[in-house]
Amino acid sequence: MKRIAVIAVCAALAACGDTTSDAPVEAVIEETTAATGADGGPSHGTFKITRANGEVITELLSEDGTFTATDAEGQVTTGTWEQKSPNEYCSKGDDEEEMKCFSETVNEEGVWTSTDPEDGEVSTVERVVEEEAAEPADAMADG
Repeated sequence: MKRIAVIAVCAALAACGDTTSDAPVEAVIEETTAATGADGGPSHGTFKITRANGEVITELLSEDGTFTATDAEGQVTTGTWEQKSPNEYCSKGDDEEEMKCFSETVNEEGVWTSTDPEDGEVSTVERVVEEEAAEPADAMADG
C-alpha cells in the first residue's frame, strides 16, 4: 500500500515538471472566509434599520453586493455595499459618488448599532429572520 502511495506521489510530481504540454496551468484560489456582520451572521440578508430620529428603513443586502433600501413611505433606494470587516459596513447609493463606511458594534446587551462617519448619528440594526410559510397538511391533501 505504501508503495502505491509513493508511486502516485512520484507520478504527480513528474506531471508537474512536464514542460512539453501545451495546456496552460491555472491556479484556482477559493475564498474560504465569508464576510460576517457585527452580529456574527452573514453580511447579506434583510435588516431593519432604526435611525436616531425614529425613521425605519428596511434594507435587503444581496450576496452580489447590491442593496435595496425601502423607507416607511415606500421610497426605494438602490446601490452597492461591502462588508470590509464585522465592524465596518460600507455602502454607496446609485446616485452617490463615493462609498461611506459605517462603524458597527454589538454592545453587552446585544444591541447592534451603526455609526454614520459624517454626522455621528447612531442607528440600531436588527436582522430580519424571514419565517418560512408552513403549508398545512390538509391544504396539501385537498390539492
